[in-house]
Amino acid sequence: MDEKNVERRRLHNMKKYHHYSATINWTGNKGKGTPNYRDFERSHVITVKDKPEILGSSDPTFRGEKNKYNPEELLVASLASCHMLWYLHLCAISGVNVLEYSDNATGLMMVSKDGGGRFSKVELNPTVKVAEKSMENKAMELHKKANELCFIANSVNFKVVHNPKCIFRQPIR
Repeated sequence: MDEKNVERRRLHNMKKYHHYSATINWTGNKGKGTPNYRDFERSHVITVKDKPEILGSSDPTFRGEKNKYNPEELLVASLASCHMLWYLHLCAISGVNVLEYSDNATGLMMVSKDGGGRFSKVELNPTVKVAEKSMENKAMELHKKANELCFIANSVNFKVVHNPKCIFRQPIR
């Protein structure tokens, strides 16, 4: 059985449901709890069993700490990461040898008058370096398929835009 059929069979046999869990512990109590909006920190720790902790806070605009991850950044990172993982998978089974991948993803969130809000768009800007010039067109095409398969992109109610670049550079000899 060739590699593509093995991979198709593996994907077909995957369980239908996957469960995920994370624990969030608020660490921002300054000793008084939340008596008013300004008297507590937004600091928290995100833990997942057997993985390093993530130090979180709210965006500094919302009284958070700028040196900690905020939920909005993590959402943008989740979209970019999911896209990259699907993309690399598709490249591997399609004969596209990716040597480097980076993405400077951005998100736009609009805040409503009542203080709530929502994301209106996330832009993924992946730059991919491939091993051979002949792979460039296929490498570009696979971004569309990666978006169609991305679990996170399929779960959000806003537009995920892709602005990919593909480069090939002759090795220096």
